[in-house]
Amino acid sequence: MYDTEPFTETDHADVIGSRIDPVLARSWLLVNGAQAERFEAAARSRADIVVFDIEDAVAPKDKDSARANVVRWMNDGHSDWVRINGFGTPWWAADLEALAKTSIGGVMLAMVESVDHVTETARRLPNVPIVALVETARGLERITEIAAAKGTFRLAFGIGDFRRDTGFGEHPMTLAYARSRFTIAAKAANLPSAIDGPTVGSTGLKLSEATAVSAEFGMTGKICLTPDQCAAVNEGLSPSQEEISWAREFFAEFEAAGGEIRNGSDLPRIARATKILDLARAYEIVPSDFDEPDHRPPPSDTFHY
Repeated sequence: MYDTEPFTETDHADVIGSRIDPVLARSWLLVNGAQAERFEAAARSRADIVVFDIEDAVAPKDKDSARANVVRWMNDGHSDWVRINGFGTPWWAADLEALAKTSIGGVMLAMVESVDHVTETARRLPNVPIVALVETARGLERITEIAAAKGTFRLAFGIGDFRRDTGFGEHPMTLAYARSRFTIAAKAANLPSAIDGPTVGSTGLKLSEATAVSAEFGMTGKICLTPDQCAAVNEGLSPSQEEISWAREFFAEFEAAGGEIRNGSDLPRIARATKILDLARAYEIVPSDFDEPDHRPPPSDTFHY
């Protein structure tokens, strides 16, 4: 009844430059569009999605050359994502006109503050998924409508600009309300879970702790600023070995008991275990050992889909 076969051994974790469905993407690596010499390294990184940035990372005098770099990259047969300049800026229309002629995989639209920002972008880039990057108090107040806008594919939290706009600090409790709004708006609009903002200048414990905060608030993606951040983000936003083991053990016990619903807790546990195993397969995670179940309790509810 349920697919509980052991996972096939894979070297996916050691494969660089692999990309996955953006619905499931965990690490979203920003790469400065003005630095074309970094494109190849980004393409070989462990990022789930590479996003060439022609917005915040690029000085106004370099916007045209950065855009040309990205268009050239796309025309060479690539289909990565691009963070474009916000609606109403002097570069927004030119970004869309140039990228509409390429094989772009999707766009991350900066400084989204209203539904029109998304719908007008979608009108000029038909059939191209749009991640709405919400970075201001005004945008957060309208996030429910932005999430429901035709053309919005996922939401992303622009933490740096949001903190500058509001004066908030970086402590997780300070940003708890904002993160909660992203998760709730995405769920209400039937979108994939939101993408959290980046952790600046960190690849160690601080990054792991920040990624755990993202997961705790139901966010299943995170913006990365360097290739070195991607592996830790991917690990932190994937099902753990403990969760995978619990899911397989639950299904084994459920089937041994006849595979019939026994009480009100079975349905949510079935749904949760199924999602854990589906994600493990999608990310090609190899469990360490399924032969000796240790009767772990169900893991805490940190994954929201």
